[in-house]
Amino acid sequence: MLLGSVEAGGTKFVCAVGDENYKVIDQETFPSKDPKETLQRTVDFFKRFPELDAIGIAAFGPVEVRLNHPDYGVITKKTPKVAWRGINIVDKIKNEINVPIFLTSDVNGSAYGEYVSAKSHDEGVESVVYYTVGTGVGAGIVIDGHFIGALGLQEMGHVKVKRHPADLAFKGICPHHGDCLEGLASGPTFDARLGKNGKEVPITDPTWDIMAYYLAQAAVQTTLTVRPNKIVFGGGVMSPEFLNMIREHFADELNGYVDVPPLDEYITMPEIENNGSATLGDFALAKKVVKVGEGHAFAIDR
Repeated sequence: MLLGSVEAGGTKFVCAVGDENYKVIDQETFPSKDPKETLQRTVDFFKRFPELDAIGIAAFGPVEVRLNHPDYGVITKKTPKVAWRGINIVDKIKNEINVPIFLTSDVNGSAYGEYVSAKSHDEGVESVVYYTVGTGVGAGIVIDGHFIGALGLQEMGHVKVKRHPADLAFKGICPHHGDCLEGLASGPTFDARLGKNGKEVPITDPTWDIMAYYLAQAAVQTTLTVRPNKIVFGGGVMSPEFLNMIREHFADELNGYVDVPPLDEYITMPEIENNGSATLGDFALAKKVVKVGEGHAFAIDR
């Protein structure tokens, strides 16, 4: 079996082909700039593998993933990448590479990869929530091998959080909601607050602790609503030191109200190295869709 993966990120596309054991056979990375050029490079990559059985696509968005929706496969007008608004990310690939496709969000793909990885060495793992913290904030939920949601993808980066006492003057940067989680804790908020990239800000700067306070609230909300086996934080903003801050605030906010595993096991960074969570997740979703035909984020193997 030959499986394809498209990690369609807002900054770059990572296309890969792997075997049924999810081992990468070949991979190519290129910038996600002009939609026509980027999708043509994607098609050209997969045309090198005529025995391909299926493709999993984990796309930036918001993207319409409901198969029965007339805009299935379309990057919606809510995306900050203006050139991609209204672009159908599935059509171009499907028209030239005639194999079943599973479409979901970029963070759902990563969540599924982490779920498969955790499940492979721990039979007790039935649910994983994956937060990505980078240019934006998003999250994916996998429960017993399935995504959730009936009307569309989750937008957990846009929940409201309690404001940090030292951050009340900051209005947030989300163009839709101002001071939602993404507006307060995504990577670009460093520039908005301090006038410089987060990579230039030492971990001792109080801004890191403020952002950890917000992300810990998201983890508490997830704990109390979903009750997952583990919560994973990935994305360009994350580091082990920052994760420890999140754990500390999480413990304070949860205040022992419900039982959770030890925090170094419950709140983690990705198990899969080199940002490979989405690629593994795409392979696994492509493998599932080989048997059932087209698939999307909510209806497969149910």
